[in-house]
Amino acid sequence: MKTVSASDANRHFSTLLRDVGKGETFEIVSRGRAVAVMSPASASQGAADAAKTRLLQRLCSQPRKASEAWTRDELYDV
Repeated sequence: MKTVSASDANRHFSTLLRDVGKGETFEIVSRGRAVAVMSPASASQGAADAAKTRLLQRLCSQPRKASEAWTRDELYDV
């Protein structure tokens, strides 16, 4: 992953976007602090799909709670 300053990303956005389209990933920093990651859409979607799959597997592996009839007040009790 390459690092690019926010001002350089702004000045050279077209070039940056072209490189991202070719599969590169960039970390954008402002005043030395990472503020964004720019990556190809397909790579981001793959990571999101993998996270959803892991979450679903974890939820399916947990024991189910007894199904009780909850009242509306119990659901929204703070």
